[in-house]
Amino acid sequence: MSICARRFNLYLLLILAASGCMTHKKKIEKVGGIRIHVESPVTLPGKTQTISLLRSSPVAVTIGEDPVLTEVNLIAATLLETPGGFAVCVKFDETGAWMLEQATAGNPGKHLAIFGQWGDKIADGRWLAAPLISRRIADGTLTFTPDASREEVEKFVEGLNNTSKLIHAGPVK
Repeated sequence: MSICARRFNLYLLLILAASGCMTHKKKIEKVGGIRIHVESPVTLPGKTQTISLLRSSPVAVTIGEDPVLTEVNLIAATLLETPGGFAVCVKFDETGAWMLEQATAGNPGKHLAIFGQWGDKIADGRWLAAPLISRRIADGTLTFTPDASREEVEKFVEGLNNTSKLIHAGPVK
């Protein structure tokens, strides 16, 4: 049986959130997910996939099938104002920072493909960005400009922060 690893963690998180919220009679918070993949120089069946990035001028990028980072290691996400618009800043815990450092130190000149999920339906989500790795990122903070509207990014950041709270709150009682 094949399970799509990209969505499995988020489905499990939604189930845990729903069961925890029913116990405490709280409203179910919107959750979000993030998957960060590294560009792969070759196409290997079963190990890589080719994705389409950017909605206005699509670009095909081959990435490793397994994400390097997910929302499991996320501490917080913020929406930043930039001179030309806005950006998303994601901060990872110690393990996530180490994984980000390894991915960026070992792959200069390649891209990090970032997939985001947000909204009421688990299917809401898409490839948001593919920043070029120009240096080693050792502080565990990744900032990128997403290919999304401000409203979508606000939902994405809110969902990521809710997910982080759920993950770091410990087991549901």
